[in-house]
Amino acid sequence: MMKAIQKTRREPGLDLVEVPIPSIQPDEVLLKVEATALCGSDIHFYNWDEFAQKRISPPVILGHEFCGEIVEVGSAVRDYRVGDYITADSHIVCGKCDICRMGLQHICQNLKIFGNDVAGSFAQYLPVPQTSIWPLSRDIPSEIGAIMEPLGGATQGVLIEPVTGRSVVIFGDGPIALFAAGVASASGARKVYLIGKVASRLEIARRMGAHVTFNVDDPVDPVQSILDDTHGVGVDVVVEMAGAPQAVKNAFAVVRKGGRVTTFGLTPKPIEFDLNYAVTLRQVTVRGVAGRHMWDTWKMLDGLLASGRLDPAPVITHRIPLEDCEQGFKLMTTGSRDTGKIVMFPNGMPG
Repeated sequence: MMKAIQKTRREPGLDLVEVPIPSIQPDEVLLKVEATALCGSDIHFYNWDEFAQKRISPPVILGHEFCGEIVEVGSAVRDYRVGDYITADSHIVCGKCDICRMGLQHICQNLKIFGNDVAGSFAQYLPVPQTSIWPLSRDIPSEIGAIMEPLGGATQGVLIEPVTGRSVVIFGDGPIALFAAGVASASGARKVYLIGKVASRLEIARRMGAHVTFNVDDPVDPVQSILDDTHGVGVDVVVEMAGAPQAVKNAFAVVRKGGRVTTFGLTPKPIEFDLNYAVTLRQVTVRGVAGRHMWDTWKMLDGLLASGRLDPAPVITHRIPLEDCEQGFKLMTTGSRDTGKIVMFPNGMPG
């Protein structure tokens, strides 16, 4: 038997349960989960909002950001063995559909996601298909291994096109936006601005490499300030990670003619803006990002970490045992929200 955090009931909250250790299929490995991270998207399931009610069917074990050690290998697995230290993409792909064959596995037509469509990582053990595995060096601590998935999302959002020597604005101060500030800085961006609303997170953003931060609750207009700083031209690259309707509109207000806007944050409902001026007449490139490319983004992320130029550790603000998962979600959803990334350790806190 094992402990796990499960969405058991069709109502707000989660349950700590004891369930059988899962068996694996021939093409899977059984992972002993060393660390797993709470994601902002999991808040939907915790709150049981409209999105959650349409997305998952309880009971399901949550969690899709993790790392650990392989303790069992399926009969069809050839490239991995017991004792290997791994993480994984949260996307489980078929590898056979037209989209996969075009090299876009992360948006597979038959996509499944850990903790959504299949059992997730808020547990002591987890079956992982070999097609989702990314090997890790033991030089990477488990708390960093557990955040490779969102860190990869930040890498893809920033570097879907080069940023070296360019000015970059990041909208949002959630953990992935904070990672994005580090990725932009590590990749040679000329100037990195970040716009958020939580003072402690803005401090983390500066530690991650943001040159200038703005708090939307201050009287200073960040859009006008950035336009003034760029002599009215605007910035080369905007990465929208807030998902707020006004942030999306401001993203197009602050980008220069011929610049690029990456949309990453998800808005709560459709928004309306002037497509003619925002995009077409100003020849702005718009790149939507829904995860990490498998596997070129992961290889790029490995390189950034190995170079020593990218250190995501400042974003991790809380480390808790599995049993304190409820406390973790309360930290993320109530009060001042002075949290960055929260990492749980299902099999015991590291020594």
